[in-house]
Amino acid sequence: MENPSSGQRWNSAGVEDNMLAMFDASEAKDAHEDALDDRIAFLDAVRASIALGHGKPPTKKIFGAVFHTLRTGKTIELIMASYKLLVDLEKHFPRVYLSGRDNSQSPSNSPSKLVVVEKAWYPIIGLDNATAVTEAGNKQSGGPLDPSSFQLMIEDLAEVLTEDEFQTSSVKTLQKWLLFQYLVIVFQGDFLSRNATMDWSMQRESLLHKLLGSRKINYKNLMKDCLKVICQLCQLLQKELGEHLELQRSSESQLSKNCVTALSLALHEVLKNTCISMDKLLVMIMDLDMSRKKADIEGRTSRADSPRTPLIDIILDELAYSKDTVPLFLEIFSEPKWKLEIIVQYLWRYITKPSVRTRRTNNCTEDATFDEALKCFSNKTGTKSTIKKIGADVIQLLLAHGFQAQLLILSERNEDGNISEDKEEGAKTVVHFCQTLISAFESLISTDEHAEILSIGKEALFTAATIISMKS
Repeated sequence: MENPSSGQRWNSAGVEDNMLAMFDASEAKDAHEDALDDRIAFLDAVRASIALGHGKPPTKKIFGAVFHTLRTGKTIELIMASYKLLVDLEKHFPRVYLSGRDNSQSPSNSPSKLVVVEKAWYPIIGLDNATAVTEAGNKQSGGPLDPSSFQLMIEDLAEVLTEDEFQTSSVKTLQKWLLFQYLVIVFQGDFLSRNATMDWSMQRESLLHKLLGSRKINYKNLMKDCLKVICQLCQLLQKELGEHLELQRSSESQLSKNCVTALSLALHEVLKNTCISMDKLLVMIMDLDMSRKKADIEGRTSRADSPRTPLIDIILDELAYSKDTVPLFLEIFSEPKWKLEIIVQYLWRYITKPSVRTRRTNNCTEDATFDEALKCFSNKTGTKSTIKKIGADVIQLLLAHGFQAQLLILSERNEDGNISEDKEEGAKTVVHFCQTLISAFESLISTDEHAEILSIGKEALFTAATIISMKS
């Protein structure tokens, strides 16, 4: 791209000044009705500048003003417009990306290079010691958040999801959900490109790694609150939202009937999308934990990489502590690889392993597989012991969800061509897996005469029987 002429630079600066003037005008008359028009005009002007900017991103001031609008907006229209604009800006102007990925003219064997845009605007600051204390995000303002503000936001999300709190929620609730979703998009855009390099020196510089390692947060409490949020979201979405949502009508600003209906519909959709965002956040953290573990084994970590409890261990402890959360978590957490890993390690804590295992392998979950866990139910004595520890219903949930996750993984491998080229041999593997699942359920039901097969268990058994009949 050619360098802009002085006239072009002057015009660009003039456009920015005009846009910021719109924003400042809306701030000055925030209490007046026409403030909304000025804010919308500002957002429209920023969106128009994307098409006319010839690939040049808006300045930090513009980014900050749009983010401020998301955090302080008082209407659905304003909140949604600022959120969508921020998402579009992330797509058009990534801060971190791999060069050559989308360039069809570049050689296929040429390595991609990680590109990090210097001095880009970020919605979270204070992630390193070099950041000045005066830059810390104010929890009450519309500026960028600092790590402690992020943790406080997650705590607020967990609190607002309790039934009593949610019944009195309002536009502010919608604002919090969208803010969280946007931050996850930012984390994802930064992390996925770094993670694709398989280089720990790049991964350790990700925003997510810096946030989790910040001394301004309590890491374990943050992860527990994230789990609480995702389980509460699942529970809430299983209900008829219309029967439980009562929007707050403040004396200062009465909502019209149409606004109440619109907010109800918006909240329901936003809650579903928040589930997806929380799912993505947890998956990124577990991928980061795996990368750090690999780097540690290879001796590529340093004292700066302070150790922390892997998220999967925190999840397993929380599920073991409160078995009521097991069905909620399994229902809402969708990523098959990590879902299966969690199920296998959860089962491995309680099932009776085959006596042929040595002391070393008996306590090791590194090489444990779902198929091996299923085979452990062939022993009725061990099955009875496992039922006493975690209950027949929980076992059924684990087996059924594990079966679904394993089938998805096998299907993805088959599409990628990673399964054996001999399709007949691959079919035998799937049939054997289905037969092992059916045997595990038969052992479970015959061992506990009071156990009834849950609907999800019936679905898994029906699917397994259908696969066997089709591939045999």
